[in-house]
Amino acid sequence: QQSGRKYNLFLKRRLRIDKRHQSKDSIFFRDGVRRIDFVLSYVDDLNKEWEKKLERRKEFESNLQKAGLELETEDKKESEDGKIFFVKIHAPWEVLITYAEVLNIKVPIKENDIPPMVENPLDCVLFPLRLPEKVMHPEPDYFTAPFSKDKQELYLINDESTFFSPSMRNRIVNYILTRCPYGTEEGKKKFGIKRLLNNGTYTAAYPLHDCQYWKKASDPNCDSERYTLYMEWARFLRFYKEQPLVLIRKYYGEKIGIYFAWLGFYTEMLFLAAVVGLICFLYGLFTMDENMSSKEICDPAIGGEIIMCPLCDRDCEYWRLNTTCESSQYSHLFDNVATLFFAIFMGIWVTLFLEFWKRRQARLKYEWDLVDFEEEQQQLQLRPEYEAKCTQKKRNPITQEMEPYLPLTSQAVRFCISGATVLFWVSLIIASMIAVIVYRLAVYAAFASLMENTQTLQPISGLLTPQLATSVTASCLNFVIIMILNFFYERIAIWITDMEIPRTHMEYENRLTMKMFLFQFVNYYSSCFYVAFFKGKFVGYPGAYTYMFNRWRNEECDPAGCLIELTTQLTIVMAGKQIWGNIQEAIVPWICNWWGRRKARNNPENLYSRWEQDHDLQTFGPLGLFYEYLEMVIQFGFITLFVASFPLAPLLALMNNILEIRVDSWKLTTQFRRPVAAKAHSIGVWQEILNGMAILSVVTNAFIVAFTSDMIPRLVYYYAYSENEDSPMSGYINNSLSVFLISDFPERNEPKENPENFVICRYRDYRYPPDHEKKYLHTMQFWHILAAKLAFIIIMEHVVFIVKFFVAWMIPDVPADVKAKIKREKYLTQKILHEYELEKLKERLCQGDKRATEKEFIATEGRMELSRAM
Repeated sequence: QQSGRKYNLFLKRRLRIDKRHQSKDSIFFRDGVRRIDFVLSYVDDLNKEWEKKLERRKEFESNLQKAGLELETEDKKESEDGKIFFVKIHAPWEVLITYAEVLNIKVPIKENDIPPMVENPLDCVLFPLRLPEKVMHPEPDYFTAPFSKDKQELYLINDESTFFSPSMRNRIVNYILTRCPYGTEEGKKKFGIKRLLNNGTYTAAYPLHDCQYWKKASDPNCDSERYTLYMEWARFLRFYKEQPLVLIRKYYGEKIGIYFAWLGFYTEMLFLAAVVGLICFLYGLFTMDENMSSKEICDPAIGGEIIMCPLCDRDCEYWRLNTTCESSQYSHLFDNVATLFFAIFMGIWVTLFLEFWKRRQARLKYEWDLVDFEEEQQQLQLRPEYEAKCTQKKRNPITQEMEPYLPLTSQAVRFCISGATVLFWVSLIIASMIAVIVYRLAVYAAFASLMENTQTLQPISGLLTPQLATSVTASCLNFVIIMILNFFYERIAIWITDMEIPRTHMEYENRLTMKMFLFQFVNYYSSCFYVAFFKGKFVGYPGAYTYMFNRWRNEECDPAGCLIELTTQLTIVMAGKQIWGNIQEAIVPWICNWWGRRKARNNPENLYSRWEQDHDLQTFGPLGLFYEYLEMVIQFGFITLFVASFPLAPLLALMNNILEIRVDSWKLTTQFRRPVAAKAHSIGVWQEILNGMAILSVVTNAFIVAFTSDMIPRLVYYYAYSENEDSPMSGYINNSLSVFLISDFPERNEPKENPENFVICRYRDYRYPPDHEKKYLHTMQFWHILAAKLAFIIIMEHVVFIVKFFVAWMIPDVPADVKAKIKREKYLTQKILHEYELEKLKERLCQGDKRATEKEFIATEGRMELSRAM
């Protein structure tokens, strides 16, 4: 029976292969002439909604044909699984030129005659990084003008079938699909492919890739741009090559093109920050042996003789300072003079990055014909959900047409619910962070007791201190909680944004962006803010410790400072996020598409069609780029807000981004359906978020250097309290530790055992000794250090902000040569258009057209002269 089934399947395939002469991998209709610009798919399931869905499809497809589109349906018998119908859509020339005018699409009118830029003298050095010219610039550069049906002879139309690029064609068809009506239900007019996808009438709607990514198309009329992108851009072995941005823009549209342009530019700028950060790290590495603080801590005669107060109540014992020898040495890697330099450098670097990006963006706007671009109607038009849910209407004062609107009371209620939900989730994050802090406080005593009493841990006790063990485990726990909260909040953010019913697509995206960024900002950075600005700052002193919830004693910093713990926290969260992100972005789609890709490679092209292959790929949804930007902006926060604690952060980010570019390009080219092309002239609201984080980073780094690092206390000691001229830093450790009389311990704090009968113990603070009249009160040195810290913050912030604003003022947002080119192109375009109109008037005058009066002719010539003068 099984062999008979296999034989029938073989006959079925043989018949299907014989029936078709044209390869089904083709991107054309059966006639081999009309290009497939879009594909709709549906399953004809016989459920209770079957008749309603059938009626919607008939009406929708009929209206598409009335709009001028041509359809061709592939029966489910022709599909691989025998269940899916495919409706192929072709936009003929008349439809394309009509909607090109509506969408204000710019098309070539003359080849660009502006001389290219002067060659860069570094071109010879950078040659190995270059891609072939045919990949970087697949077509000549043209002067362009908005398309007009009445002036077709003005444009460089050599071939109507190739004049509009595939990305332009699919954008036009998508514009029609989103507006095409499909009937009236419940007294309301229903329209748009999005609703039909949501209610299951169609299962998918997508434009086609032009070929398989691993080989060129067999059809000579196909450009095989997907194959070129895969070979020259999406493979990891090309990681050192520049990106073919012109080809990316041509194939995927400007919105995706501008993302990869920004990501590439960000990665290039990270190279400079990574080099400087690495130099600062190496400085700390090479000067480890010269660090007097760690020398004194490690010295058996100094650190070995200093008895420290217990790290927890009752269960912890007294300990010797030299047990933290290794951690104090490693702390110097990040807590040294270079830290201050790098914090100031990064404040200036972030300004250079943002200013130079504006210039790069301005150049792209000119090169990609986006200078006069305003957000296209697709972005500013009313969302179908808004029209569906807003039953009331009022007259638009501009268009004088009746439009749906949401009453103010309804808006207020929705915003209150939305705000309360956001506040609840932010509170949940803060609560989870407090839970992690409680974990730190609760297990700290356990780690301290374990490490003191377990002989097997003695060999690593110097490196793995109780503070570090607590910090590492708490950081890992915090990372797991971050990932769990992220999973839930992504869905909550979309739900509450939908509930607000934003009016336009742009408004929807901006609102969702701000919610997601606020949440992720608190989620990812709260633990770093705790370690940087709270841990070890409100400890109290022996006999008068500060407690959380009157139960858990607040954490103390290592005698060498808290900076090493902030570095540990930052490394685990940042590196963990990047590793997890790459797993989600690359491995998950690959697994989902694994079976589909096997079919594509193993089945004959005649059986596994281009539309079926693309149907089996993942969908790159409207929020696809949103998540990419969000991931990079959160990383940007890590390398700017806390970079003073970890100079290697830019290097980690650089290595991740080199991989990120290739992972994003690989998944977009191989694992996802081709997205609908969309225009964008900037990175949008993300620019303002980056600007805000750049300003905040100056403040956070100033506070980290002042309060988390041990630099200011060391400088105060060096200049004001040192008594040894030959070695100014000797005696610093002893000076930074206060004395406590063990007999002053209350019963709650006193250790259970004191086998060596210590009389005093030391703790990290600046307080008077027990025999002083101001017993355990802060010394003048404490106030001097506090004043120095505040003065440092004010001076550093003002210096960096002055330099930032001066640099921003010095660097114009638009390069001078781009300004000149824009003016030149506008002038030449106007001249060409006016000359065309003049020729038309001459023809009409010669033909005796009475409407073409002499005054009209003079007016046209006058407009040309005025244009030249301008």
